[in-house]
Formats: sequence, C-alpha cells, structure tokens
Amino acid sequence: MPLTTLDPQTALILIDLQKGIVSYPTAHPADDVVGNAGRLARAFRNRGLPVILVNVVGSASGRVEQVRRPAERPADWADLVPELDPQPSDHRVSKKTWGAFTHTDLESHLRSLAVTQVVLAGIATSIGVESTARQAYELGFNVTLAIDAMTDLNADAHLNSVTRIFPRLGETGTTREILERVESVRPHP
Repeated sequence: MPLTTLDPQTALILIDLQKGIVSYPTAHPADDVVGNAGRLARAFRNRGLPVILVNVVGSASGRVEQVRRPAERPADWADLVPELDPQPSDHRVSKKTWGAFTHTDLESHLRSLAVTQVVLAGIATSIGVESTARQAYELGFNVTLAIDAMTDLNADAHLNSVTRIFPRLGETGTTREILERVESVRPHP
C-alpha cells in the first residue's frame, strides 16, 4: 500500500548503517542509502520525533548452512556511519539477531514514548530491515518502509522484500514522500 500518512507519534528506526555493513557490496549505492537515511534522521529530529539507531554487534547462535562472515572484524566495524550525525537524543540499540526487537529494549522504549508507527530504513533490506518490520507489525505498530533508504547485498532479495513482503507488513514510500508527511506531523507532548 502506498504511503498515506504518519501518526503523530512516529519513530524512525535506522538499521545497521554501520561502517562494516555499509562497506559491503550492495545492490544499490550505499552512499545514496546513507544520504537518504541521514535526511530522514534530520527531519525527524527537527520535528521532535524519536530516532533510533540500530547496529549489529554479533550474531545469534545456531547452525546454518550458509557460511558466515569471518569473526575477525576491524575495531570500528559496528560503529555507526558519521553521515547519520548521531545525537544525544537518539536512542541506540545494539543487537545480535536480525531483528531489532529481539532481546533489546526497543519495544519498551517505543511504548514509553507512546509510539504507534515506525519508519524503517537500512541495510540489508531482506535481513535486518525485513526482520524488524515483521516484528514491528506483529507487535501492533503501523509500519512504513523507506524503500530508497535501504538496500541489500542481493538485488533479487531486495526486490522480493520491497514488492512481495513489505506491502503485507505496512506502507512503502520514498524518502521524499516520507519527508513531505513528516512536515505535517504534530507530535503529542
């Protein structure tokens, strides 16, 4: 469903826009994704709306068939990219699973702010973003997905999430469309 509106209590959740992830080869230019995410973050902050910055610092245990990336990572691998201009008012979530709600304080933080809607962006579309979108939907949040502020390591996976999965979880829109609606949001005190 195309983007219709944003609730007065909407939060922006940026997923895994960190130095290590952004450095991977992606289906769409990571610089464009990060630039759009930064624009969204500035707009949300300017309207007094919550910004949540999520990074991944490990992985869930368990056997998988796919070979995992080597455990040896640079010291700054999990550091958020500076283009997001993290602010003290931003809430930070470090996760060890694909979705940002599992074993974190994200849900309780959003509930404490009376948030009813989340806007999601980040890398990778089919992993961190999709998992977080599924969890948010299951928890009863209205979900909006900023489709030009996300990308994947695999173009087919990105396309599948955007065209087949996301319309079942919420509304999709471009950064421009979301920014237009953010301007009309009047957050509750």
